Amino acid sequence: MRKTKVICFANNKGGSGKSTTCSNVGAALAEAGKHVLLIDGDMQLNLSLSVLEEDDVLRYAQSEQNLYRAINKQDDLTGYIVKTNTENINIIPSSTLMSSIECDLFTKMQRELILRKCLKKVRESGVYDYILIDAPPTLGGWVINILCASDHLVIPVESSPWGLFGLANMFDFVDTTKDIAPQLTMLGVLITKIDERKNYYKQTMESLAELPDIHVFKNCIHVDSNVEWAQDNCRTVVSYKKSSRSAREYVALAKEIDRLCQ
Repeated sequence: MRKTKVICFANNKGGSGKSTTCSNVGAALAEAGKHVLLIDGDMQLNLSLSVLEEDDVLRYAQSEQNLYRAINKQDDLTGYIVKTNTENINIIPSSTLMSSIECDLFTKMQRELILRKCLKKVRESGVYDYILIDAPPTLGGWVINILCASDHLVIPVESSPWGLFGLANMFDFVDTTKDIAPQLTMLGVLITKIDERKNYYKQTMESLAELPDIHVFKNCIHVDSNVEWAQDNCRTVVSYKKSSRSAREYVALAKEIDRLCQ
């Protein structure tokens, strides 16, 4: 039986590459023979759109088979898993109704632990090597739920002047959450959207180097138009164009994450 590891991808700043990283790390792990379950925790549906056709994503979003319905019913997530066209990858799709999840959670008992409880049977089944969760760009009760359900956290950070803005708040939020989620470890900070024509990457790395006890992934992700082309085709860049720079970088990142999780 597999020992399932749960990793969430979170940052309170939008545009950092959380969904793209989550989907492509999942695709790279699946290509390496790992069994992967993706969980789309964001109302924007981007993770779902990475591995399912747009019509299917919209159909699931409007149906009873999505994460929002499961959380509201506090249901076992097993029945909400959807097969994708990518070998070794399944997904629990999201819904635009996730925009109201904070209000919905407010009245529930032990609301911070609902996702952990819903995920318990799937995790203990040993079907998956990895469960990867895409979190929305917020700091609130739903993200606390995601952190409490996870073993590890990856924080993607955009290589830009505003990329590090609010990162201290994210670190404080994680530290506070560890009071109820002591199992959570910060796997590392990932630098994304690097443009070598600009000097922001060096500045970002220098700023992160000043932070104590923060692991920065050796493998980083550069800007690559193939990512957008893949997204336009509802694919990960790892499956869309394996020879591209970004695909190779995500494969290397997935190997690094896999080593760190052992």
